[in-house]
Amino acid sequence: MADTLIRPAREGDVDGMLAIYTPIVSETAISFEETPPDAEEFRRRVRAIGEGSPWLVCATGERILGYAYASPFHTRAAYQWTVEATVYVAADARRRGVGRALYTSLFECLKLQGRRTAVAVIALPNAGSVALHEAMGFAPVGVLPRAGYKHGAWQDVGYWSLALSDAGHPSAPIMPDALAGDTRWSRAIRTGEPLLRP
Repeated sequence: MADTLIRPAREGDVDGMLAIYTPIVSETAISFEETPPDAEEFRRRVRAIGEGSPWLVCATGERILGYAYASPFHTRAAYQWTVEATVYVAADARRRGVGRALYTSLFECLKLQGRRTAVAVIALPNAGSVALHEAMGFAPVGVLPRAGYKHGAWQDVGYWSLALSDAGHPSAPIMPDALAGDTRWSRAIRTGEPLLRP
């Protein structure tokens, strides 16, 4: 995709990311939020999550085609090597490799950090998301029935897991700020770009 790149999210990207996320919250059960966050709340999330793991966007110029990030799976110390992976793609940019490209870059960054496992939590049914995650190597590990209630119906949630590297005896994950000047980090961020399609 010409002139399209993957890069770390910036605060100026918030409106573009909200343009993707707001209809998902308002019109679907994909997100269990009931009210879309405003720009300030979304900026707070980008800053908070970005301190511990990458938050990436796929952009053509200033237009955001999609974004992906990894948030803590749980906050207790023993979970620090496991993250919850999330990706959203603009409706008119789907089936162009954006989700796969963002995840490819995200997972390379997570490996550099020393993360071991990525978890995907998917409201069901969602055939597109399931297909993407399984194509990326995620394996289903269970379904929590009636996990949430939205749009007048109970919603099931499925869990998928992806091993990012061998378990072994881990060191503490390296934070993004400590990797920012490392050429391996900048290469990891751009890893997915060859997967983008016109």
